[in-house]
Amino acid sequence: MIKHEAWLRQAIDLAGQCPPSDTAFSVGAIIVDCHGRELARGYSREQDPKVHAEESAIAKLAGHPGLAGATIYCSLEPCGERASRPASCAQLIIEAGIGRVVAAWAEPDDFVREPCGYQILRAAGLDVVELPDIAAPNYRHAKTV
Repeated sequence: MIKHEAWLRQAIDLAGQCPPSDTAFSVGAIIVDCHGRELARGYSREQDPKVHAEESAIAKLAGHPGLAGATIYCSLEPCGERASRPASCAQLIIEAGIGRVVAAWAEPDDFVREPCGYQILRAAGLDVVELPDIAAPNYRHAKTV
């Protein structure tokens, strides 16, 4: 395994920087190139109340040539549908050319009836890995207080 555990733990820790919200999850995301070097990181609500972690990290790399072999580590499954933006995080990841997604948890159905981020990513040919045992049992991936 290519240091998935270490990168995923960092993404989970990054979620702790999210400003509190009663209507959104706290998520951290880190993009790593094919050589194991960090390219960018982001967290939910980093720039504004609507920004998602994956969206924040990808925006920092607009036009970056190293995304084709990159992996994005997310504390939560990237969203497959979204009300606040035209593109979901799954779509943004696909459009960026990132080839692998490693996440700690599947998205619960708190805000969407049937989460479908993994399904969209797999249908586009991305390698999707879920490692729920990586996270500490007391980590609150959902709403922060």
